[in-house]
Formats: sequence, structure tokens, C-alpha cells
Amino acid sequence: MTDQLRLMAVHAHPDDESSKGAATMAKYVSEGVDVLVVTCTGGERGSILNPKLQGDAYIEEHIHEVRKKEMDEAREILGIKQEWLGFVDSGLPEGDPLPPLPEGCFALEDVDKAAGELVRKIRSFRPQVITTYDENGGYPHPDHIMTHKITMVAFEGASDTEKYPEGEYGAAYQPLKVYYNQGFNRPRTEALHNALLERGLESPYGDWLKRWSEFERKERTLTTHVPCADFFEIRDKALIAHATQIDPDGGWFRVPMEVQKEVWPTEEYELAKSLVDTSLPEDDLFAGIRDNA
Repeated sequence: MTDQLRLMAVHAHPDDESSKGAATMAKYVSEGVDVLVVTCTGGERGSILNPKLQGDAYIEEHIHEVRKKEMDEAREILGIKQEWLGFVDSGLPEGDPLPPLPEGCFALEDVDKAAGELVRKIRSFRPQVITTYDENGGYPHPDHIMTHKITMVAFEGASDTEKYPEGEYGAAYQPLKVYYNQGFNRPRTEALHNALLERGLESPYGDWLKRWSEFERKERTLTTHVPCADFFEIRDKALIAHATQIDPDGGWFRVPMEVQKEVWPTEEYELAKSLVDTSLPEDDLFAGIRDNA
């Protein structure tokens, strides 16, 4: 049955697929599910966040090629397929007031036109389930927000032959469910924070939780908890493959693996739209689909 199940994860930049839902994807790959990551941009305006690689002249000059190579390595580790949508990274504007976004970047593209490129991918791959970001992008990066916008348009547009004619975009197809990644949620953060303190360990989440209150982040509805603790090591290995973005000695890896598996062995999602009957909460992105696959 699982050779008929297909999952598409739509992400803004290379490395997003490894920090959001990677263990879930590795789990489904192990079960024979066909998994495709669609990466909207090349991440070419992303800062080099790994202090060990900052100042490297070759990396700075060839960042697009370097990040593509990192993506290739992460793809192999996760066992997924991956395709590029071909848009240009918008960068993360900083300052007060914020500077204008660079001309020609992803976030300034026409939403319907950009969504059409994703419609091509959906009609070709024919996923029953799509994952992406919520309306806030998970965090307010312009490319993450744009990724949300085009994914939601494409979810509806993949079956709309008037808006996206079959001769140009491929045969019509309707995905059945779309989810928002919600791995960085408050219940998980608080659970891990408290577990570390109870064990006499330092928590990296104290400042996170303070900022959560300061920014009054909207609490999301966690509809779906996918058990995937057996794949946390693969997730971390894929994340480390994005060496320009991830310091292997940094905050991502400060929670001991045994604590993670014991305290919070799932990855979380918010069911945004479903065209099949399902009962909440779920423990499977394909709930309501498997029996009819």
C-alpha cells in the first residue's frame, strides 16, 4: 500500500527540510512512502551562521553552489527526493525601518504565478499530503510567508484547469490534506526545558520561553503528533550536513538525545485543510487516506 502514498514537503530554503519535519520524512521513507521536498529558493542570501565557517572566502563567493551541495548531502541522508522551484532568496531584512526587499526576490513574485510553478510539481508528483508553514511562516521570514502563500494557492489550484491549464501545467490533480509544520511549539519547548532542569542540566530554552511571552505568539492547534523518535539521529545528521547554517556544537544539539526521545518523541503538525474524514488528534499524516490508497 505504501508505494502508493506520496508526501510533499514545501520549504523556503535548503536546511529548512532538515530542521522542520525531517524525522517524520525519514520515518515515512523507511515505510516505503515516496517523499519529495520542494525547495523554493537556493538560500543564496542566507547568512553563514556556523562560526567555524565565517570569513571563508570560497564559501562567501560560491554560497549558491555550497548550499546546493549541502542540500544534496542532506537529501541522501534522509532518503528523500528533492527538487528546486528556482526562485531567488529574499534575505531576512533587518533594521528599523526595515529596508526594501531586493528586486527579483521570491517574496516579491506574483503569488499566483509563483504558485503555478508549484502546481507543476504537484501535478507531476501527485502527493496525497503536503506540508508547509502557517500564515506567519513559522517565523516571519518573507520567504517562509511566501512559501505558505503559494502552497495554499497551489493546493487549490492543482485541480483548477481554468487557472492552470493542463496543456501548460500538466494533468489536473487534487491533493487531499495540507499541514503546517509546528515543531517549534510551546508545549514541546516547555516539556524539554522542565525535563532538563529536573535532571540538573542547563536548558537552552529559557530565553526562548521569555521571548514567547514578550512577543505574544499565537498558540497553534497541534492536531497531529507523529511518533518518530527512532529517526531523530537521522534528522540531526541531515541538519549537520547544512554546515554553513548549523554549528554542530551549537544550541540545536544541547538536549541529550535520550531526553528528547523520552520526553517528546514526536513531531507536530497542524491540519490546515482536509478533503478526507479524519479523527483528531492524529498520529499519522496519512490518517483517513491509507485505507483508500
